[in-house]
Amino acid sequence: SRVLYVGESHTDRTHHEIQLKIIKAIFARHPSMVVGMEMFDQSYQDVLNMWSAGELDEKTFLRKTHWYANWRYDFSLYRDILNFIKENHIRLVGLNIPSHIPAKIRVGGIENLRNEEKKHLPKEIDTSNPAHRKYVENVFKQHHFKGKVEFEDFYSAQSVWEDAMAEAIAESLNDDVMVVLAGNGHIQFKYGIPERAFRRTDAAFRTVYPAKVGSEVELDIADYIWVTP
Repeated sequence: SRVLYVGESHTDRTHHEIQLKIIKAIFARHPSMVVGMEMFDQSYQDVLNMWSAGELDEKTFLRKTHWYANWRYDFSLYRDILNFIKENHIRLVGLNIPSHIPAKIRVGGIENLRNEEKKHLPKEIDTSNPAHRKYVENVFKQHHFKGKVEFEDFYSAQSVWEDAMAEAIAESLNDDVMVVLAGNGHIQFKYGIPERAFRRTDAAFRTVYPAKVGSEVELDIADYIWVTP
């Protein structure tokens, strides 16, 4: 496989340990590998390049990526992964788009983005998958938005988000092997990022879905279900 998607519940430290274990195993076979992360948006690629080159200390990296303004989760959850990337000069790619873009689509639709904001949109946006639509509709029903948010705008925002990350994977893969770190919701059943990236690359892929022991998941949720404590 050329692309390996490893999901996570963002605050579960065990999931990040699994991700690092997999990265280390892939690196041992493919030292020219790439790591793509949902946690950074593409506009920070120059900073990620400096990190991979070993040019930044942690404090400077956090300040330059505006970590706690953008991703917000405790950096210690990702520290070991990012240190391994830095120590081994692994190419690190930001997959996300600026967080204000999906948020603005949710409340105003794609058509009302400013021209400078539309530059962040992926070239193709797929809203045709009924299983993905049903999943997002269930998520939508669990939210309580201020003001009126229409489902079609909410669904467009989700599709833009995932197609943008798929496009970033396609543009960054080259002839390498990539490990992608993203939330479980983006990789489950492959309709989020994986299938969208595959349509752009034709590169074989696998998905790994971490799940707590005792939880219930459908067996086809991923290629591999990694059961955690």
